[in-house]
Amino acid sequence: MNTFNSTRHVKFLLNYHFIWIPKYRNVVLDNSKIKKLISDTINELADKHKFKVLALEIMSDHIHLFLSALPKHSSSNLMNIIKGTTGKRISKHFPELNIKGSVWTRAYFVATAGNVSSETIQHYIEKQGD
Repeated sequence: MNTFNSTRHVKFLLNYHFIWIPKYRNVVLDNSKIKKLISDTINELADKHKFKVLALEIMSDHIHLFLSALPKHSSSNLMNIIKGTTGKRISKHFPELNIKGSVWTRAYFVATAGNVSSETIQHYIEKQGD
């Protein structure tokens, strides 16, 4: 996992750990249909935007996502793509969760894998559901 990726002009290792929550930290993510919709959407976005999902854990009131991205994507751009698309799809399929115009809060947490290894973050996320 800590191997460098490369494109024609750049060699890189950009791993991001994101955490975000539903509006008002409502416990809505424990629904298996919503979890599947979010997971499928994130995997579809990964293919479309060429990032790799290293770990994903959907808790009842927040989401952990660890991914590896191309240098052309900023962390804020990635979060806009992911939260925007998942939020729209959740609102479409579960309109009762669209609280005051949005499923998600505007806030999120992001950290790069630098101070700890990627394996440590991945292990941490995978153990969140236990």
